[in-house]
Amino acid sequence: MNISLKNKKALVGGSSGGIGKAIAQQLAASGASVTLMSHSEEKLQHIVAKLPKDQGQQHQFLIVDFNDFHGYRNVITDYFEHNSVDILVNNTQGPAAGSALEKKVSDYQEAFDLLFKTVVFTTELALKHMIENNWGRIINVASVSVKEPLSYLALSNSIRAAVVTWAKSLASDVGKNNITVNNVLTGYFDTDRIAQLNAKKAEQLGIAQSEVRKEMESRVAVQRIGDPKEYGYLAAFLASDNAAYITGINIPIDGGLLKSL
Repeated sequence: MNISLKNKKALVGGSSGGIGKAIAQQLAASGASVTLMSHSEEKLQHIVAKLPKDQGQQHQFLIVDFNDFHGYRNVITDYFEHNSVDILVNNTQGPAAGSALEKKVSDYQEAFDLLFKTVVFTTELALKHMIENNWGRIINVASVSVKEPLSYLALSNSIRAAVVTWAKSLASDVGKNNITVNNVLTGYFDTDRIAQLNAKKAEQLGIAQSEVRKEMESRVAVQRIGDPKEYGYLAAFLASDNAAYITGINIPIDGGLLKSL
């Protein structure tokens, strides 16, 4: 399938590594001009310098701290005063792992600011141009744990579920404006985040981290965890005109393969 995003502008959160980076690279490869967001200026400079520009793309980046909502709000508000986007990929780092018994109310508030408020606020700003232009794509990088909660991810389970239901509500409101809103329920992909979670789980179980990964791979039909590049392909499809009728749904993806909905 030929996916062309030429002349489209995209904003991708958490794009200095892992899934966010892979999405940004694929959107750029498909012709979009991409603005990357992360707290690591050095990494972003390196990535932006290597993004393709053969279709007239102009790439840039924003230095943001998703853990500081007030600071993030100032940066992103200033960005949208001078820019607009056609494609918004809401993606941040996950909150600290831990069980429900380990977490306090203050932890949930911090996770809410990180995972929910940043997404809703950024989307509100992006929607103005999308509605005026009668075209837009909003993709939320979520987690399969909203369907199958993991006991050691109490914060992520809870707050990402709120994002998913909010997105479904929004999709019903903006579909008439040719704007799609979709959640990708991320399974096992080979990222630093997975390595960190595996390390914590290995410590809790008193086993080697390699054993945790082996057990994880055994749960996937193709017996491997996914390559972030494969995630980028899905995001590019959802950002294109080819996905005009896919909206308001949750798309589980695991090991590089779409799972049954």
